[in-house]
Amino acid sequence: MTAARAAVEILKREGVTNAFGVPGAAINPFYAALKASGGVHHTLARHVEGASHMAEGYTRTHPGNIGVCIGTSGPAGTDMITGLYSATGDSIPILCITGQAPTAVIHKEDFQAVDIASIARPVTKSATTVLEAAQVPGVFQQAFHLMRSGRPGPVLVDLPLDVQLTEIEFDPETYQPLPVYKPAASRAQIEKALAMLNASERPLIVAGGGVINADASELLVEFAELTGTPVIPTLMGWGAIADDHALNAGMVGLQTSHRYGNATFLESDFVLGIGNRWANRHTGKLDVYTRGRKFVHVDIEPTQIGKIFAPDYGIASDAAVALELFVEVAKELKAAGALPDRAAWAASAQERKATLHRRTHFDNVPLKPQRVYEEMNRAFGPETRYVTTIGLSQIAGAQMLHVYRPRHWINCGQAGPLGWTIPAALGVATADPEATVVALSGDYDFQFMLEELAVGAQHRIPYVHVLVNNSYLGLIRQAQRNFNIDFQVNLEFENLNSPELGVYGVDHVKVAEGLGCKAIRVTEPDGLLPAFEEAKKLAAEFRVPVVVEAILERITNISMSGTDIASVNEFEDLATEPWHAPTEILPLT
Repeated sequence: MTAARAAVEILKREGVTNAFGVPGAAINPFYAALKASGGVHHTLARHVEGASHMAEGYTRTHPGNIGVCIGTSGPAGTDMITGLYSATGDSIPILCITGQAPTAVIHKEDFQAVDIASIARPVTKSATTVLEAAQVPGVFQQAFHLMRSGRPGPVLVDLPLDVQLTEIEFDPETYQPLPVYKPAASRAQIEKALAMLNASERPLIVAGGGVINADASELLVEFAELTGTPVIPTLMGWGAIADDHALNAGMVGLQTSHRYGNATFLESDFVLGIGNRWANRHTGKLDVYTRGRKFVHVDIEPTQIGKIFAPDYGIASDAAVALELFVEVAKELKAAGALPDRAAWAASAQERKATLHRRTHFDNVPLKPQRVYEEMNRAFGPETRYVTTIGLSQIAGAQMLHVYRPRHWINCGQAGPLGWTIPAALGVATADPEATVVALSGDYDFQFMLEELAVGAQHRIPYVHVLVNNSYLGLIRQAQRNFNIDFQVNLEFENLNSPELGVYGVDHVKVAEGLGCKAIRVTEPDGLLPAFEEAKKLAAEFRVPVVVEAILERITNISMSGTDIASVNEFEDLATEPWHAPTEILPLT
C-alpha cells in the first residue's frame, strides 16, 4: 500500500475516529487514502488554524481522545503553529499532519516548501519531515507514543508528496501501539508527602489540569474527603472537584479567582500541588504566594518541579498514579486513627465561601456583564460544557460561572489566542454531539475566526455561543490604565447597514445568519434568560450554532490584581445582601 494509506490505517488502530482539516495539492494523496480507507470522519474547516483548535477541543472533551488536524504544505503548517503552541502550553495531545513539496525540491524554494518541522519543533514534543517512505509507519507509531507518554503534548508529522505516494510493505492487521510511559511515584515518596501534610494545621490541595488529563478527578475527591483537606482548583483544573462540594475552597489568582479562594489560600500553611505548573496568573508575586507555607509539588514532568519556585518536596509522577497511592496510604492512616481532624479548617473555608461574594445582580441598561453570567448560571445546568479562551469575558466568567464536572470547563490557559473559542467549541461539540456546549466570547475573540461558524452550519454541529459585546478590547483597555492611555483598543463605529446598533459597529446577528447560523440580540437584563432558553431550543431544532449577543456597557473593570493575590482590586460594589449574588454556590450570610 502507499505510505499515505499506511498512515491512515495506523490512525484508525490508534483510536482516531475524527479529523479536522483543509485539503491541498501537497496533502491530496493522504486525503485520497483517507477516503479510500473510510472509518475516519473528516470535518472541513474554513481555516487551518481553526482546524488545529477544533482538534484541541476534541481532545479535551473525553479521556483518551486525540484530535487530528490536517493541512497542505507551506502556509497551512505555519497557520497551525498557534494551535500547536496552545496544545503544548496546556499539555494537550493533538496530531498535526502536513503535506510537503517532493523531497528532491524541498531545499530549492519550491512552491509552498517550508521547513515546517524546524518551525514547529519549539511548540511540539516532536516535529518530523519524513524523507523515507518506509519510515512512515514508525514515525506515526512513535507520534502516538510521544503524545501519550509523560507530559502529554502535540506532535507534527510532515509528509512530502512523493513519500505519500510511494508503495511500502505494511501489515495493518498486526500493528500494535507502543506501550505508554508515565512516571510513577513510589510509596515512600507518598508517605513522606502525606506526613508533611499531616504535620500542618491548615493544608490545601491545588489541583491542576494534570489531574483532569490523567482522568484522576474521582481519586482527587476521594483523597480530599479522606484527609478533610480543602481543594483549590486551578483554571485548568476547574471541574476536578465540583463547585458545590464541601471541600471546594474556590480558585486562587490575580484574575480568574474568587475572593474566598484567595482569602483561604492566604490563611493556609501547607500546599500540595498535583498536576499544576504554578502559572504566574495563579500565583502572582511569589513572595506573597509562598510566604508562611510549605509546598509539595507532584507533576508528571520532572523538569517542571522547581521551575517557578523550589518546593519543599517534589515528586515526578502521573497524577492518577500518585493519587492512587495517596488514597491507599490515607486509608491506612485513617484506619489507624492517625489522620488529623480538619473539620474546623474546612468549615472556615466554607464560611468564607458564604460571605466573600462579588455582586452579579444589576439591572443596568446597557447590560453589566455580571448579570449575563448570573443568568447563564440559571439557564445552563451542571452538565454544561463551557468553552472559552481569553479576555475580560473569560476572567469574569471564571469568577462567576459554576463548573461541576471534569472537562466541563474547556479553556485555553497558557497561550490564550483570540479566535480559539469558536473552533474549539466545534471540536467539543463534535466529540460530544448530545452535550450542552456553551461558548463564551468577547466581541474581538468572536471576530477573529468567526468564519468557522459556517463549519457548524455545514456539518450540523450545534452549540450556544454567548457573545458579550462592548465594542472594546476590554482586557487590553483595562491593562492600559497603568499607562494612562486608551489607545487603539476601541472598536466602535456606526454601521451604515445597521444604524440601530448605534456605535457598536459589527452586526454580529447578520454575520452569524449569513454564515448559516441562528442569532439573538439582547439589550435588557430581563431578556437574557429567555434568550438562553430559546437558543437551546434553536440549537436542538436546527443543529447549528446559535449566537446570543448581549449588548454591554462600553466600559466595565473586572476584579483583578496586577501584582499579588493579597491585593485584588474590586472595582464594582461587593455583595452585601443575598439578592446581590443570587446564583452563588452558597447564599450570602
